[in-house]
Amino acid sequence: MNSKKVTFRGALGETLAGRLDLPDNMKASALFAHCFTCSKSLKVVGNIAKELVASNIGVLRFDFTGLGQSEGEFANTNFSSNVDDLLAAVDFMKEETGGPHLLIGHSLGGAAVIQSAHQIPSAKAVVTIGSPSDPGHVIKHFETHLDAIEEKGEAEVTLAGRKFTIKKQLVDDLNAVRMDRCIRDLEPALLVMHSPMDDTVGIENAAHIYKLARHPKSFVSLDKADHLLRDDNHSRYAGAMIATWSQLYL
Repeated sequence: MNSKKVTFRGALGETLAGRLDLPDNMKASALFAHCFTCSKSLKVVGNIAKELVASNIGVLRFDFTGLGQSEGEFANTNFSSNVDDLLAAVDFMKEETGGPHLLIGHSLGGAAVIQSAHQIPSAKAVVTIGSPSDPGHVIKHFETHLDAIEEKGEAEVTLAGRKFTIKKQLVDDLNAVRMDRCIRDLEPALLVMHSPMDDTVGIENAAHIYKLARHPKSFVSLDKADHLLRDDNHSRYAGAMIATWSQLYL
């Protein structure tokens, strides 16, 4: 396997950091979008990437603007800029791998890949992992600060033990997104993966996505897994299932 650090320009003009893992005999490539306030270094991302590479699928994982090792201020980003960062990653992959052929998104990253899929002609398959059917779902994580955000334009909130500045423009952007049409019009094959025990993004989100999407579509239950798939067995299982399922479409 050839693994290397890469950089490319993001939606807001900042340099984004990524890692490109390429198998010796690559037959397709995948783009991975991480969860809200997470990074490409999250264990679940790495474990899934390893399983895909073992099946000869190259993987680009990257940090959205203002997160991980990427430049920029998280406070200036929103869901729309995440989608644009994703499309910037697609442009980078065109030169490196001719792809991406497979789009994978964890949590809010899943909503981002669905939202952007119609702009990625090379994509043959899409996978969501613990993803909300509506990006506005994220607002519940800082809903106690909404009055302060509305009044002052921003507020400092704690998410997963870390402090972030949330601006009103992020809330407005999340509320403006309409996902249902993108789900209904999704052309690539779809795999929805979700844990019935997920207490961050409820299983009803997976049901909504699956119901609206056209065939071919599949659902895999990540039984007993938490939202971040912290148990290596769960993330490796997810990676192996994605690699197997995607063979038909790649």
